[in-house]
Amino acid sequence: MSTDDSSAFDRYREDVDRPLARLFREYGVPRWRLLSLGLVANVIAQAASLVPPVVLGAAIDSLFRGEEAYSLLFVPQAWIPATPEAQFWFSVALIAVSFLATALFTWIYGVVGNEFAHGVMYAVRSDSFEKLLALDMAFFDDKQTGEVMAILNNDASNLERFLDDALMNSLRLVVMVGGIAAVLFGLHRQLAAVTLVAVPLMVGFTWWFMRAIAPRYRRRQESVAAFNTRIENGVSGVELAKTTASEPHEIERVDDAAHDLYRKIMSVLRLSYLYRPGMELLAGVSFAVTFLVGGYWLLTDTAPLFLTGELRVGTFVTFVFMSQRIVAPLAEVSDIVDQTQNAKASAERVFGLSDIPTHVDDRDDAVELTDADGRVEYDDVTFAYDSALTADGDEETVIDGVSVDAAPGETVALVGPTGAGKSTLVKLLVRLYDVTDGAVRVDGRDVREYSLASLRRQVGYVSQDTFLFDGTIAENVRYGRFDAEYDAVVEAAKAAEAHEFIQSLPDGYDTEVGERGVKLSGGQRQRIALARVFLQDPAMLVLDEATSAVDTETERRIQSALDRLAADRTTFTVAHRLSTVTGADTIAVLEDGRVVERGTHEELIQENGRYARLWRAQVGDTGTVETGSGN
Repeated sequence: MSTDDSSAFDRYREDVDRPLARLFREYGVPRWRLLSLGLVANVIAQAASLVPPVVLGAAIDSLFRGEEAYSLLFVPQAWIPATPEAQFWFSVALIAVSFLATALFTWIYGVVGNEFAHGVMYAVRSDSFEKLLALDMAFFDDKQTGEVMAILNNDASNLERFLDDALMNSLRLVVMVGGIAAVLFGLHRQLAAVTLVAVPLMVGFTWWFMRAIAPRYRRRQESVAAFNTRIENGVSGVELAKTTASEPHEIERVDDAAHDLYRKIMSVLRLSYLYRPGMELLAGVSFAVTFLVGGYWLLTDTAPLFLTGELRVGTFVTFVFMSQRIVAPLAEVSDIVDQTQNAKASAERVFGLSDIPTHVDDRDDAVELTDADGRVEYDDVTFAYDSALTADGDEETVIDGVSVDAAPGETVALVGPTGAGKSTLVKLLVRLYDVTDGAVRVDGRDVREYSLASLRRQVGYVSQDTFLFDGTIAENVRYGRFDAEYDAVVEAAKAAEAHEFIQSLPDGYDTEVGERGVKLSGGQRQRIALARVFLQDPAMLVLDEATSAVDTETERRIQSALDRLAADRTTFTVAHRLSTVTGADTIAVLEDGRVVERGTHEELIQENGRYARLWRAQVGDTGTVETGSGN
């Protein structure tokens, strides 16, 4: 996947306004107590850490040098003891309490801050996955798995790091710089102006850095998504790569994606590595100028340059300590900016996913479909992929004016070449997509009037691409009917001709199938999927190449079971092998999204049209004509 390609997701992501403000509004506000406690604890911890240098400076000037009366900035004189000895122990107590408070409140804001940040990360992941499952199938037709995984993993983690580290460090920076500035100006306004002379330069440098690095972070996140997609594709297609000796090609593609990611990461790091030393240099300048000016002032007992008045040793010591303390938080601005810009790009992607509209959804007045009779009508149905959900922004018509009816208990077979629209047509019944024009009706009511859950519970769907979740065979058979008894699972497996092979496995129904069912053969996976439908016991069936992955003997046995299951159920079957649909009540031949022939097997053979030619090709000696699976 090229990172230059545009999709619906990309367009919605670009429209996200003030993503970090939205993050706090939607996820921070519900957790405001934790956030507030963490912020207050952080302020107290940082303020407490500024106390020792102030106390030390006052003690030097009053207790050790006796140059002035003992006083402390921001402390009422009435609170201070009268005698030097008492003042000394008061100083010791203040320093001890300040260190204790710093440690205690640092621990509090660390615990509370992590609770807040990880709570947000949990909610983002949960909400994103819930949104993901609610999205229309058109989104998944266009989107790559790796990009979706990047949102749930990398982007959610970036937001957690921002809330845990950048937010608290930003507050610490504000408190430290503000607190130090207040202390310095309170002690000596003129020297404070000298010490803080580099701060405006730091602000300007930071502003430039944030503007320069923002687009680089976005490009890096896009490259991460592209790399994840390439890895996911390479792992999923490892069998094809091996059987076609294409490992070098896959290695080259992953190498290209990895190199692109490497270049995007280095683009960010080069700027970051420029910023941090620059900030440390400017902060160091503040310290050096303070030491130079203050030291010269004390050494010569003369105010340098435009400065006036006097400077005491204790005050100078406090300034030296404070100017040194300001270096670390200012130097960390690069990390804060890094995490903030990273989080901004990630929040855009999270909310870009959240903002994608869903068209296939329950209406406010949706009704429940229960005890369905199974009468299905496709009434002049047209379907085109929504241009808003396709990568190229163009509508693509797949079904064009199709009308097909099925009475309760009847079987309708759909045949035709690849791309004719067969699979798409049956997906409209379960509302994996919604029609563009016309209507699909069940028991006389438009399927869009039913709730999605109740409609889909009445339709058993087996696709040509059998999917099993990582877990046991019994868990996969129960999927959709999680409370089914063990005996019911066994009966369903027997009906699907799966019981015999399941019993032959080491752990029987408790056998782990592996990710996507890789420990089972294609035919075994298909029979597990069929057992799932038997257990569901629906009023209607959709069989999209349901026996495509089994051998001839197994197909015969499954087909017999399916015939029994479909005897009193409405069934739509998409067929590749025409021999499996000769008993259908209606066979509809599709080409280019239109029904070009319909009738029973005998009627279509007599018409000697497209179906008859396909039939002769499959049963004759001239080779097999592809009738297609897929669309």
